[in-house]
Amino acid sequence: MNTATVSPVSTGMTPAAQRTIRRALTLLEQQLREPGVAFTATSAVRDWLRLQMSLLEREEFTLLWLDNQHRLIARETLFKGTINSTEVHAREVVKSGLRHNAAAAILAHNHPSGSAEPSKTDRLITLRLKEALALVDIRLLDHLVVGGMDIASFAERGWLSGGTGENHQ
Repeated sequence: MNTATVSPVSTGMTPAAQRTIRRALTLLEQQLREPGVAFTATSAVRDWLRLQMSLLEREEFTLLWLDNQHRLIARETLFKGTINSTEVHAREVVKSGLRHNAAAAILAHNHPSGSAEPSKTDRLITLRLKEALALVDIRLLDHLVVGGMDIASFAERGWLSGGTGENHQ
């Protein structure tokens, strides 16, 4: 699995508190990788992303690659940006999905501002990525935007349904 060591709370926390957070991240990640457990926009996924991304100082765009049973194959942070934007390239996302032989994906990125509300640009790139991934038979299950402790889900808002009203969860 492609996981970078992230210390989301390194500033202002004691070494013991940092170790506790790292242990919690490890336990959540292990739970998410359990065989037979479907990996969709569950509370465990949200907790894990919140710990991983909520206090990042710059935007990061991460993909969670899943197998046919929606179990986690890999987590990969493909793009890192500035305090208020990240440039995302559909070609690189598709290459990563093919490299991991993924059947499905969950996108996630953070808003360092603390607001989880998706922007118009977030919505446009999500639709573009959904279309690009569909060309290689990878289903986009959700796009989660982490803003502080809040997380917005595109699937829960019906923004990935293609107009059918279903949310694919």
